[in-house]
Amino acid sequence: MKLSASAYLGSHFLSLLGNGVAAVALPLIVLQVTGSPLSIGIIAAATAIPAVAVGFLAGAVIDRWNRRDLSALSDVISAVAIAALPLVDQLWGLDLWWFVALGILGAFGDVPGMTAREALVAPVAARSGLSLERLVGLRQMLTSAALILGPALAGFLVSFLGASAVFFVTAAMSALAAVLTYLVPRSVGVVVPSAAREKTTPWQEITGGVRVLLRERFLTVAVLLIVSIATVIGGLQGLVLPLHFSMIQRPEILGLVLTSIAAGLLVGALVFTTVARKLTRRTWLIVGLGASSVGLLGLSTLASLPVIFGFAFLLGMSNAALGSVLGVLQVDRTPDHVRGRVFAVQNAALQLAVPIGIAGAGVIAELTSPTIAAFALSGVWVLTVVAALSSRAVRSLDATRGGAADA
Repeated sequence: MKLSASAYLGSHFLSLLGNGVAAVALPLIVLQVTGSPLSIGIIAAATAIPAVAVGFLAGAVIDRWNRRDLSALSDVISAVAIAALPLVDQLWGLDLWWFVALGILGAFGDVPGMTAREALVAPVAARSGLSLERLVGLRQMLTSAALILGPALAGFLVSFLGASAVFFVTAAMSALAAVLTYLVPRSVGVVVPSAAREKTTPWQEITGGVRVLLRERFLTVAVLLIVSIATVIGGLQGLVLPLHFSMIQRPEILGLVLTSIAAGLLVGALVFTTVARKLTRRTWLIVGLGASSVGLLGLSTLASLPVIFGFAFLLGMSNAALGSVLGVLQVDRTPDHVRGRVFAVQNAALQLAVPIGIAGAGVIAELTSPTIAAFALSGVWVLTVVAALSSRAVRSLDATRGGAADA
């Protein structure tokens, strides 16, 4: 594998691993500092809106400036935001509002960095001589590995080395991700402008991703599927499963179930990477949609531990294949000069997906039961799948190749 692909994948893994460690460790540290569970909710709410706004606006910048440089800069911002926490603690002492302020600063790195890295995948694949399927599949494998390693590493750092070690190790991961990104040739990140773009207003620049999605039916379907599955799985992982295992007094099982999902993600990504080109993309999409629906419905029964573990693994495996093929199709059907804005719309929506899933599941579980909440979430996904499969854009997937107009 050439240096460009290795550096790109290494940067992706370290950035995601650092975010995973922070996502697990920071709530624990916030509780230690503030002593209030409400503080976690305040921080999440206060940082969500800036993250969505920054993520949405970043698309126009990513389609203007060098994407490699922006990806590296985003990781530097993330590193500064997290490394500032122990320094602030030493100088003034951490409190709720420092967590909020530095969380907002981190939002300027996390979502734009994710978007810039996604927009780079096609030119990195071309530069490295890899198929798009293989590079996306390898990226999905590393995503799965980070999901498995992140919580374990966070627990170790918090338990044995303390809060400062968590901050500095996480910051070091982001900084090293930036270094690796700079190993990708700068020419890979160059955006070739379209002639029509020079005539657009600033507002048309910002909303260009939305306009592309409104015109290109398949891209709209793809974003709806990605946001929908994130909402549903977010509700299951963030509320239904913790509540269920708490009610049956087996909270220790939750981590094993989440590990089963992550292991399924890793296996699914490995299978896709190995045999992706032996099946059509439409076949991969249909298999992923069908298997993920079966996995969600089976998991929603909460029938017994073997059933839960088995369907959790199936859900992870099918979700990896589905995410990989959707990623390939999105890149293939989105012209390079608008990829930043299209992915920015999707990633901004993803910032809201998990909170919406948790909130919706919480209301239903409060009024009924965790099982009914789980089936309600699964029902949302099944309806989305039916709508997607009914779309002409999916039915004719292998017969046509998309391409959005200028935006």
